[in-house]
Formats: sequence, structure tokens, C-alpha cells
Amino acid sequence: MKAKVFVALKRTVLDPQGKTILAALRDLGYADVADVRQGKFFEIGLSDGLGAEQARQQIERIARDVLTNPVIEEFSYQVEP
Repeated sequence: MKAKVFVALKRTVLDPQGKTILAALRDLGYADVADVRQGKFFEIGLSDGLGAEQARQQIERIARDVLTNPVIEEFSYQVEP
């Protein structure tokens, strides 16, 4: 079983790296790009014996307690068989 966790800054938090990427894209001629938000991606392998609900609970706990700073970041995840 595999989980994918996506972590990004909350919309209310300034994203200077995203703004830098946006400026670079516009300088390269991508004028239609309106906004860029950067983030982090984690791929986590889980034991085959773990049930689907247990896997979701564990991944949510890992994402909340270890992978994100809850003050400024939010996360989403997918668990795949």
C-alpha cells in the first residue's frame, strides 16, 4: 500500500517562492499564468497487512504531526492499494 501526501502553505500565508516562480514564468513568456503556489510531496510506503481505514488514519496522523506545520501549512493525501 502506498500513500501520497501533499503539503502546501495555507492560502492566507505569503508564498515568496511561488511569487518568484511566477515572476520567472512571466519573464519566460508565460503571461497566462495567474498564480503559483509551491509545496512539498511525500510518497510513503505502508505494510501490506495494514487495513485501508488504519492506513488513512495513520497517514493523516503522520501528515498532521510530522510533515506539516499546522500554523502555516495544510495537507491532503491519497491512499492507494
